[in-house]
Amino acid sequence: MELGIGIGWRPEIADEVEALAGIDWVEAVAENLCADHLPDSLVRLRERGVRVVPHGVALGLGGADRPDPVRLASLAARAELLGTPLVTEHIAFVRAGGPLTASPRLEAGHLLPVPRTRDALDVLCENVRIAQESLPVPLALENIAALITWPGEELTEGQFLAELVERTGVRLLIDVANLHTNHVNLGQDPAKALDELPVEAIAYVHVAGGVEKNGVWHDTHAHPVTAPVLDVLAELRSRVDPPGVLLERDDAFPPAGELAGELDAIRATLRRAAPPTRGPGAAPGVGSASASASASASASASASASGEGPGRAVRGGDRPPVAPAPAGARDRTAVAQAALLSALVAGTPAPEGFDHRRLRVQSRALAAKRADVVAKVAPELPEILGDGYRAAFLAYADGRPMSGGYRRDALDFAEHVLIAGGPADPAARRRLTYWWQDRAGARPPRRGTRLIRAARAVLVGR
Repeated sequence: MELGIGIGWRPEIADEVEALAGIDWVEAVAENLCADHLPDSLVRLRERGVRVVPHGVALGLGGADRPDPVRLASLAARAELLGTPLVTEHIAFVRAGGPLTASPRLEAGHLLPVPRTRDALDVLCENVRIAQESLPVPLALENIAALITWPGEELTEGQFLAELVERTGVRLLIDVANLHTNHVNLGQDPAKALDELPVEAIAYVHVAGGVEKNGVWHDTHAHPVTAPVLDVLAELRSRVDPPGVLLERDDAFPPAGELAGELDAIRATLRRAAPPTRGPGAAPGVGSASASASASASASASASASGEGPGRAVRGGDRPPVAPAPAGARDRTAVAQAALLSALVAGTPAPEGFDHRRLRVQSRALAAKRADVVAKVAPELPEILGDGYRAAFLAYADGRPMSGGYRRDALDFAEHVLIAGGPADPAARRRLTYWWQDRAGARPPRRGTRLIRAARAVLVGR
């Protein structure tokens, strides 16, 4: 299955994406799509023959719990609606606690790294097979960027991914920006990871921008793609011709011309890094991969895409079920992940063996991400609170973990501000009160009530 060159579709740049030349496919965040209808922009793209791949962020397949059937059904419904050739998710955990640990359920609000241990791999493999059984199309999993590393890891990233593919037949979504992030933050060599992972299982590749602050690389998806990230893409292309390459951008969206320039840089990198072809009788090429090795890898990739050969894409019934994770593996993984997440979002003591400085960096990053996403899902809050929004939210988030989704978080934050007597401005307080009442009532207010409250908000805002 050849995808070609694509870009992440986001509502903020829907018009720009439609106008870009040479776009073969787009990727949309699955949780941001309704299960029964599509945004008009995606409808128009599909009518032009542009494929749309749903990219999940909330399954948490690397978590200790088995996948939530409701979330799986939701992802499957979006796959059916889009007529997509595959769906993608992450090798990460996003929540912890709950029945396995007899502790409150905690939400990270972001992707956190899975420990590369045998226990975690056993749990992940079972979770992946459960997901594969529930989805109507093949699944591909993405390597994530990390600010922290687990103590006592037993496998490298490449080894971990290779064994995951071998045991489940899942495909890989390799994010070269995340490989660069892990190089800067954790000292992990991208070339070694590429050498160890099964490149023939790659479904497609992500390319994204980030920024370095105080020696830590932040995978922001809000900055231009840098030369070191393109260098990792070149390393990958020297080994295999990926079926698809996609540019991701999630915030601080630039003009269409800059997006087009980044796509051109990606195309140029792929052309330059392609191993030289050889005619009959020519000697093998010289470099990180010979021409014959590249041809073999490309053939393997094609076999993987069509469901043949090693590392092939599998759906539920194509392979015998993976045995359940060994006794105790889920419990041990649950305890470890709950302890880490609690330290990051609830201020409990850091688990033994972690770098405390990096944990503080990760904790601040999670709080900042919460503030940013809440501002997007509830834009009225920064509008009402003005310049004080961010400081107020970060103070609220300190020691108050997210236990539901971002919309619940927005309501809880507004309630916290009101209980504390804020905002100081009476007009802003009334507006925040009306906003909270509109969304927190037992039943949604009727249209007449909403109109009255909207009129009041206009009046008190004058």
